[in-house]
Amino acid sequence: MNPCKDDPEVFSQDIIERARKLNSSLLADAMDGANTMSYDISPVAQGYQMVGAAVTVSMKPGDNLFLHEAIYRGAPGYVLVADGKGHTKNAYMGELMAVAAEALGLEGIVIDGLVRDRSDLQKLDLPIFAKGFVPNGPYKEGPGQLNSPVSCGGVSVQPGDLIVGDDDGVTVVPKHMIEAVFQKAEKKQAYEEKRLKEIAAFKEDRRNGRSERTIEPSWLKEKIKPFL
Repeated sequence: MNPCKDDPEVFSQDIIERARKLNSSLLADAMDGANTMSYDISPVAQGYQMVGAAVTVSMKPGDNLFLHEAIYRGAPGYVLVADGKGHTKNAYMGELMAVAAEALGLEGIVIDGLVRDRSDLQKLDLPIFAKGFVPNGPYKEGPGQLNSPVSCGGVSVQPGDLIVGDDDGVTVVPKHMIEAVFQKAEKKQAYEEKRLKEIAAFKEDRRNGRSERTIEPSWLKEKIKPFL
């Protein structure tokens, strides 16, 4: 079996721009909480947004040989999703590999495992998500596989899926669901923007001594009624 399959296509600029206007939480809500990676897959540094098509690597626990290969095949438009099997004794990646990934234009890296060189990784313009940090280095013996279905953070990831990561975590949008998920997420975003305007108007009324306005959401009374 060939361990190195071709990379999927990158997404159109329209899809990337729409994804960047959303976030991991809105996309998660649009899928009823499905396809969000475990909370312990968290950003190495805050303030980044990661959007791109998944390229995947499956690794032997504690071994990063195929992660090296995946990184050096990297290119703009892709997020590298690495199935490290949740291994917590060795770091899969440190500064050297991350700097190379940044130079090659990868949109981000997600690892179901640990990394090292925390302070150096935090200085990069490369979103990195991992389970934590450990000083121990990895092995380089293999085997592994590129661009096959993997599990990362408890979520199945197919090459070509849309990966969106930010301060809240990582959400995976299956490629065949992108348009439907976007429409639901954009509707939720419009609702939230409307609610924020209503709350801002309420605050302004209170400052001016007016309190006739209410800010409870319209759905609350019906939902709470059976319990009161």
